[in-house]
Amino acid sequence: MNLYSNKQKWKIALMVFALLLVGVSLFVSNQIVSKVGERERERAQQWADAIKKKIELVRLTNNTFSTLRENEREKMELWIEATKEVSRASSLNTPQRFDFPLMIIGDNKTIPVIVLDADKNVSGYRNISFDTTLIAKANPSLTDRELRSLMDDSLVVLAEEWSQKNASFTVEVYDDFFMSYFYNDSKETIRLENERDSLIQSFNNDLINNEGLIPVLLVSDTEIIGTNIPRFKNDSTKLKSYISEMEKLHKPIIIDFQNGQKNKLYYDDSPELKQLQYFPYIQFIVIGLFAIIGYIIFSTFRKAEQNQVWAGMAKETAHQLGTPLSSLMAWVQLLEAQGVDKMVTQEMQKDVDRLEMVTDRFSKIGSGAKLDEANISETVTNVLHYLAPRISDKVTVTTQIDEGIIVKHNPSLIEWVIENICKNAVDAMEGVGKLHVSVAASLDSVNIDISDTGKGIPQNQLKTIFEPGFSTKKRGWGLGLSLVKRIVNDYHKGRVFVLESTLDEGTTFRISIPL
Repeated sequence: MNLYSNKQKWKIALMVFALLLVGVSLFVSNQIVSKVGERERERAQQWADAIKKKIELVRLTNNTFSTLRENEREKMELWIEATKEVSRASSLNTPQRFDFPLMIIGDNKTIPVIVLDADKNVSGYRNISFDTTLIAKANPSLTDRELRSLMDDSLVVLAEEWSQKNASFTVEVYDDFFMSYFYNDSKETIRLENERDSLIQSFNNDLINNEGLIPVLLVSDTEIIGTNIPRFKNDSTKLKSYISEMEKLHKPIIIDFQNGQKNKLYYDDSPELKQLQYFPYIQFIVIGLFAIIGYIIFSTFRKAEQNQVWAGMAKETAHQLGTPLSSLMAWVQLLEAQGVDKMVTQEMQKDVDRLEMVTDRFSKIGSGAKLDEANISETVTNVLHYLAPRISDKVTVTTQIDEGIIVKHNPSLIEWVIENICKNAVDAMEGVGKLHVSVAASLDSVNIDISDTGKGIPQNQLKTIFEPGFSTKKRGWGLGLSLVKRIVNDYHKGRVFVLESTLDEGTTFRISIPL
C-alpha cells in the first residue's frame, strides 16, 4: 500500500495543469505582443512610404525650380543683350530701329536686377521696391545726396549677396565701357521656394511627431535632423548608443530627401508595446508568487492539521489502551494469587509491560515529549537487548557503542525510533543477514547508525520513505518511518535520513541528535 504515491500523482497532475495554464497564458500573451509589434512595423513602413511620396513631390518641385532658374537666366541673358543693343544704337549717329530690344527690356517685370559699373557705382536697378519716405524719416539729418548714397550702398551690398546665389554678368556695353548685372530669383520663384520650405518642414514634423507615438530618429550622414525622444535631445553620447540599439531591433528605413541626400529613419517599439512585452513575464511571476504563497500556506495548514491528528490519535490510543491494560494487570495478579504456573504469569506480565510501554509512548507523543539529560548509550543498549529475542536468530547483531554519551532526549521515544528502524531492517533482509548499530559523538551531535545487508532502497524512493502512507509492504500502512521522522525532527530537533543505500547490498540509516 502506498498512499504517498497517490498523493504524488495528484501533485504531479495539479502541477501539469498549472504549467499548462501558464503556458497557454504566455502563448496567448506572446501572440498578442507579436501581432501588435507587426502592426507597428507595418504602420512605420506605411508612414515612411507616405513620407517618401511627399519627398518625391518636393524633388519634382526642386526640378521645377531648377527649370525656372534656368529660364530666368536665359531671360537675363536676353535682357542684357537687348540692353547692349539699345546702348550701341544710342552711341551711333545713324538712325536705328530698336523697338524689339526695348520691348524685351520692358517685358522684365519680375526679375530683380541691379546694374553696377566698373567702379561699383549703381547705374540702375529694376523690380526693386524702395520706400524713400521711410528711409528719410529714419535718417532726418541726412541730405538728399546722402540719402541717395545710402540707398546706393545698400544696393551694392544686396548685389553682392545675390552673386552668391546667381552668377552675375559682366559685359562690354560699348567700347571699354563695362557693366555688371546682378539678379535674384523672381518674386514668384521665391514665393514658391518658401512654400516648398514650409512643406519640407511639415514633412519633418510628420517624421518626428508621428501619429503612433513610435520613438523615431531621423539622421543624415553628418547630423541628427530630429527626434521625438526628449531624454536624448541634449545627450549625443546616449543618443548614439540608442541608435545602435534601435538598429539591432529594426532595420532603418532609407529616405531620400531633396538634392539626392539619403537619410536614415530609425524607430523603436512604442512604450505601450514594450510594456505589453513585459506583461507575460510579470504574469508568470505573479502566478508563480501566488503558487508559492498558496503552497506555503496550505503546507503550513496541512502540517498543523497533521500534528493535531497525530496528537489526538496518540492521546486517544493511550486512553483506549489504559482501561484494558488495568484490567489485564488485575487479572495477572489474580492468577498469581490462585497459584497459576509462574512461567505463564511471567509471560503475561511481559506482554502487560509491553502494552504499558506502548501506552506510555503514545501518551508522550500526545502530550509533548519531555527531554532529559540521559545516557543515550544505555538507551540504545536497552532497546537492542529488548529486540534480541524478538528477531530472527538468523540475523547477526553487532554493535559499536561509545560509552557514557550524555545528551538531552526522551529514552522511551528514542527506543521506539530504533526499534522501528531495526524491524524494518530485519524485514528488508527477510530474516537473514547482518545488523550493525553504532553510536558515536561528533562536535555538535550524537550519531546513531543502523546498517543492514538487505535489498537496499531505490534512489527514487530515498526522499519519500519518511512520508506518511509510503510502504513497500502489501499490508503496511506506511506510518512507522513517518513516526520516526516526527519523533527525531519535531521532538528532538534532530535529523533522520538514509546515509547510504545500495541495491542488493544494504542500507544505513543515521539518527543525528544535537548535543
